[in-house]
Amino acid sequence: MKISVDLTLSPLQNDYEMHVINFIKALRNSEFTVLENPLSTQIFGDFDTLMPFLNKQIKESFENQDICVLTMKLVKTDRSAYEPHF
Repeated sequence: MKISVDLTLSPLQNDYEMHVINFIKALRNSEFTVLENPLSTQIFGDFDTLMPFLNKQIKESFENQDICVLTMKLVKTDRSAYEPHF
């Protein structure tokens, strides 16, 4: 099953930029399609391969921070080719 995941990592500490950049770089270096915008990062792939990958990346990111919020939205379809029609 294909999924789309929207992620926003929000480290609650002064050196937040480094943690966000490292998280995004890890996503970029994966086998999955990754799209970015100023507010969030989207990653697209098969549920059974993407979710274990995200689980590992989120855990590693959390282990390197004191306090962090991760907002995640999941959609059951691959929306990577979406273009607005208005």
